Amino acid sequence: MSSESIVILGGSFAGISAAHYALKHVLPQLPKKEGITYNVTLVNPSKEFFWRIGAPRAAVSKKLMPDSKMFFPIESHFSSYPKGSFTFVQGTATAVDPATRTVTITTPSEAQTSLTYVALIIATGFSTPSPLFTQSTNATDLKATYDSFQKTFPSAKTVVIGGAGPVGVETAGEIAEALNGKPGFLAPAAPKNPKAKVTLICAEKKMLPILRESISKQAETLLKKLGAEVLYNIKVVSTSASGEGAKTTVTLSDGKTIEADIYIDCTGIRPNTSFLPGAWIDNRNRVACNPKTLRVEAAGPRVYVVGDVGSYTRGGCVDLADAIPVALTNLRTDLVAHITGEAPGGDRVYKANLAESQICPIGTGKGVGAFNGNKLPSIMVWAIKGRDYMSGQLVPQFLSGSNYSKEGKWVPEPVAAVQTNVGLSSG
Repeated sequence: MSSESIVILGGSFAGISAAHYALKHVLPQLPKKEGITYNVTLVNPSKEFFWRIGAPRAAVSKKLMPDSKMFFPIESHFSSYPKGSFTFVQGTATAVDPATRTVTITTPSEAQTSLTYVALIIATGFSTPSPLFTQSTNATDLKATYDSFQKTFPSAKTVVIGGAGPVGVETAGEIAEALNGKPGFLAPAAPKNPKAKVTLICAEKKMLPILRESISKQAETLLKKLGAEVLYNIKVVSTSASGEGAKTTVTLSDGKTIEADIYIDCTGIRPNTSFLPGAWIDNRNRVACNPKTLRVEAAGPRVYVVGDVGSYTRGGCVDLADAIPVALTNLRTDLVAHITGEAPGGDRVYKANLAESQICPIGTGKGVGAFNGNKLPSIMVWAIKGRDYMSGQLVPQFLSGSNYSKEGKWVPEPVAAVQTNVGLSSG
């Protein structure tokens, strides 16, 4: 008896969701084939899942955001599935060979192994320029990074944060409150004698690009109350530090410089695609895919992408609720056709939800945001996300896969309408 694997690269939000969906709704519906079984293999550099959403607070305070709300074992949350249906591999994907349909994995001990896939899901996500927001190896290393940062930042007098997306804004709020204190109900527009000067560098005319300008302005008002200022239409050109513990010189696009005790780079994300064939990558270094079916058509049959690494999405965890069922249903359709030799059925189609939706805490008690185009009051932002960055609310259902217990209704679309280059190769 041989086993063929649906290999999933990446064990963060997208990868874990894809694994649960495959185990619940793909494997049980595959036709039987004599001598062959099918399983799901999940590959991730760390044995622990990292709740990236809470990183802006976890970086600042283990008391407010302890490790128990940030790091969770992955493998144990798949123990309820039939024996042999799930395998976890700790390692990093370093190469893919589409001709042999194999992935090269480098383990923590630097050994190399290879996995053969009958279907491949790329869910490798992204890395951030600051080590505070990415678990690139394992939980132990990231915890050590937090320990080091939390020993040094309380004495900082000047903090510069580059980038005014949600991570930059949330980080500015957490640091400014930690250093300057929480403003009272009748606090002035800005503290008179802040302990530290926190500066947020925004390359555009407003922060939080997904949200409307009035919400961005509200965020600026809340940041000012914490002792943080925002500089607009300015980019960070370069940074330099003379040595460990030294100040960082931050050079701006207007020619000015700021001497910072701490500089935190929140200028964007870097898709984790360097190990993939160049033909699979678009001009933004994301995995190019059919935006309706989420197939990676340049990769040959039965290769898909989900999560922020894909070209189809503007990013964010909320998007996964729409993307995971599409990619995994189409995988099942293609895999059934591969097993039976029959033509595939109709496709499930992804439709992006581009409504104004983003929730951004600013400190431990305030925040701004909108959901499905509706502006949210600050108290609701706190209630939804600001208390613990949704760790207590969402982590249990996410890790258990309970949010994918049911497939949901969908109407197949004709294959020819959405499919451009997916064959029935037996490779």
